[in-house]
Amino acid sequence: MLKNDGHETKERDEDERAPPIPEENWIAVMPPRNSALEPPKLAEQSERTGSGNPPSFSQSQFDVILRRQRVRPSNGFALKQTNVPSRFLNLSNDIEFSGWGSFVRIQLSEEDYEAGQKTVRAREDEKVLGQFTASALAGNAVLGSVFYALPAVVGVASIYSPISLFIATLTLFLWRPIMEELGSAFPLQGAPYSYVLNVSSKPLALLSASLLLLDFASTSVVSAATAASYLAGELATTNSGSLPLPEWTVTVIILVLFMLVSLTGIKESAKVALCVLSFHILTMTALIIISSIHLAHIRTSQMAANWSLGARSDSSSTGVARQVFRGFCLGMLGLTGFECTPAYLSRIKPGRLPLVLRNLHYPAVILNCTLMTLVLGIIPLEEILGGTNVLSVLGDRAGGRWLRIWITVDAIVVLCGGVLTGILSSTELISQLSLDHVLPTGFRKLLPVTKAPWVSITSFCAFSAVVYLSAAPVGGNGGNEGKALAVVSQMFSLTWLTVMSLFPLSLLLLRYNRHRLPRSPHTRLSVVFVCLAVCAVVAAGNVWIEPKIGGYFAAYLLVILLLFSASQNKTHLLRFAYWTFDQYPVLHRLRWTRGWGEKLIGMMRRVRKRPVGVLVKSDEINHLFQMILYVRNNEETSCVKLIHFVDGEAGIPSELEANAKILDEAFPEITIDLVIVVGSQVGSGGAPAFSPTNIAALSNRLGIPTCLMFMSCPGPRFEWGVAELGTRIVSL
Repeated sequence: MLKNDGHETKERDEDERAPPIPEENWIAVMPPRNSALEPPKLAEQSERTGSGNPPSFSQSQFDVILRRQRVRPSNGFALKQTNVPSRFLNLSNDIEFSGWGSFVRIQLSEEDYEAGQKTVRAREDEKVLGQFTASALAGNAVLGSVFYALPAVVGVASIYSPISLFIATLTLFLWRPIMEELGSAFPLQGAPYSYVLNVSSKPLALLSASLLLLDFASTSVVSAATAASYLAGELATTNSGSLPLPEWTVTVIILVLFMLVSLTGIKESAKVALCVLSFHILTMTALIIISSIHLAHIRTSQMAANWSLGARSDSSSTGVARQVFRGFCLGMLGLTGFECTPAYLSRIKPGRLPLVLRNLHYPAVILNCTLMTLVLGIIPLEEILGGTNVLSVLGDRAGGRWLRIWITVDAIVVLCGGVLTGILSSTELISQLSLDHVLPTGFRKLLPVTKAPWVSITSFCAFSAVVYLSAAPVGGNGGNEGKALAVVSQMFSLTWLTVMSLFPLSLLLLRYNRHRLPRSPHTRLSVVFVCLAVCAVVAAGNVWIEPKIGGYFAAYLLVILLLFSASQNKTHLLRFAYWTFDQYPVLHRLRWTRGWGEKLIGMMRRVRKRPVGVLVKSDEINHLFQMILYVRNNEETSCVKLIHFVDGEAGIPSELEANAKILDEAFPEITIDLVIVVGSQVGSGGAPAFSPTNIAALSNRLGIPTCLMFMSCPGPRFEWGVAELGTRIVSL
C-alpha cells in the first residue's frame, strides 16, 4: 500500500511539473490495433474516460502523447533542432532544417468549387481529336516515311526488301495491345514519360523524356531535311537547275513555316494535318494503281532481272538471312511516327486510341510492302541503289512526267506534315514537364487567341534547328548538308527503337508496381517480353550496320539529359556551390563576397518553397512514410501537405495527426502540414467527396497543381480515372 501511495505521489508530482496542455490540443490515442478487441470494448473504454476530461495516464499512455506533441511555435516557422553535426564547418546549416508543420481544417467555398468545375470542364474540352484527326497528326510521319525508308532498306536487303518490310510492319501487332492497355490506364499527355512517372521514379521518367524529346526533334529534322533534299534531287534531274538556296537553309525555312502553323492551335493544326494526309493517301493510291497496271503490261521481266542480279552477291542461306535481318532492322524506319500518338493522348476523345492505332498500322503495312514490290518490279536494281528518289522514278516509269511531278509535290507536302507531328508531340511533352517543375513555368505561356503554347513551340523548333546544324558543318558544300541529314537519320533509327522500348517497359513496371490499376485490355506478359527482346535485337542490328550511330545517339542524349537533370536538381547544384563557398573561409571576410552564404540559402529556400500535396485516406504510418520518402527523393520541395478528405461516416483516422507530427520530426528538411478538408456546402451530405471537382477546387485553394498531388494506386472499384483526377500515383 505504501508502494502504491508512493507511486501515486510520484505520478501526481510529474503531472504538476508537466506544462498544461490546452484542451484544443488533446488527441484521442487508441490502443494498439487488435482483431480480438471488439468494438463494444472500445466504446466502454471511451465512456470510462468521460467526455469533458482528458484520459488518465494508464488509459492514454500520457508519455506517448507528450513525445508526439512537442511544444512547437504557434506560427510553425521556427527551425527544427537537432544534435547531428553539420557538414558545413564555417557556415550555418540552416538549410538542413525546415519549419514545423501545422494542423489545418479548411472548408471549400463556392468560389473554390466553381474554380474546380471550370478546371474539370476545361480538361474535358481539351479532348477535341477524333480518330481521323488524331490519326492524321502521327499519320504524316508514319506514312510519309516511305520516301526515306524504302531506299535505305534496298541498300542492305536488296531483292529481299519486301520480306524485310513485311516482317517489320508485322511487329506493330505486338505493340498495339501494349499501347492500348497503357492508354486506358493513363490517358495523359506526354506519354510515355507520363507512364514511367506514374509507375516508377522521376529520374527514370526524365530519361524517357530525354529520349522522347530527341525522337520528336529527329522526326521534325529528318522530315524537313528529306523534303529539302527531295526537292533538290528532283530539280537536279531536270532542266530546272538547282535550288536557289542551300539545302540547310530550305530545311530551316520549313521548320519556321510549320512553327507558324503550330501557333494556330492544335485543333487547327490537326485539320491541316488531315488535309495533308488525305492528299498523300490519294497520291499513293493513284501510284499503286497506275504502277500495278504498268507491271501487268511489262510482266515479270524486270523483276526477274533484279532477282538474278541481287542473288549473285550472296545466295547462301546465311547470306540471305543476313540481308533479310539487316533490312528488317532498317525497315523499322518505315514505322517512325507511330510512337508520337500517345504524346497527345489527353486530347484524343475517349475510346478512340485503338482506332487511331489501327488507322496507322494497316496503311503502313500496305504502303511499305506494296510500293517496295512495285519498285523492284519496274525499276532496275542499279538505279534503285543509285540513291535516286525511287518513288518519283516509279511514277515517271509507270505514268509519265505528270505523275512524277505529282509524287514530288506529295513528298514535299507529307514530309512537311511530319515536321508538324514532331512539333505538336513535343509541345505536349514540354507542357507536362513544366507542370511537373522540371522546366520553368514560362514554357506554358499561351497566345491570347489560339491558346497555343508559343514558348514551347518556338523553343522546340530552335532546338531542332540546332540538332540539324550541329550534325555537320553547313555552307555551300552539298556534301556537308548530306552528312548532316545522314547523321540525324542514323540517330533517328536508334532513338525510335529506344522510345518504342519504353512502352513494354512501362507496362512491365505497371504490372509490378501498380497492378491494381483498372485498365483494358490485358496484354499477355509473354508479349511484353517479346517486345523488349525485339527492341534489343533490332537496336543491336542497327549499331552493327553502322557502329557510329551509337556515338551520335549517346552524345545528343547526354546533352538533353544533363539539361533536364540540372533543371530538376537546382537545389543540389546550389548546395554544392554553398559547400564550395564554405571550404574557403577567406571568401567570408571579403567585402564583395561576405553575404554569399545567406544569398545561397535564400535561393535554395525559394526553389524549395513550392508545396506538393499527398492525398491520404488512412493513418498507417508505414504508408505515410513511403509517400513522404517518395517526395523527398523525387521532388524539390520543403513543404508537403498531407491532405485528408473527411468521410462523413468514418471521420478523421484516430492516429493521423499524431503520425503526421512524428513524420514532421523524422524529416527535418521538410515541413509536413496536415490539411483536413471538412464538410462544406459543396459536398453531398455535408462532406466533400473525393472527386475530380473537389480535388481541382482544393488545388485552386492551396495553389498546388493537381499533377503535384500524389495518391496511392486506386483499385478496380474506384469511381474515377487517373486522368479525371489529374493526380500522380506514387505508391501501391
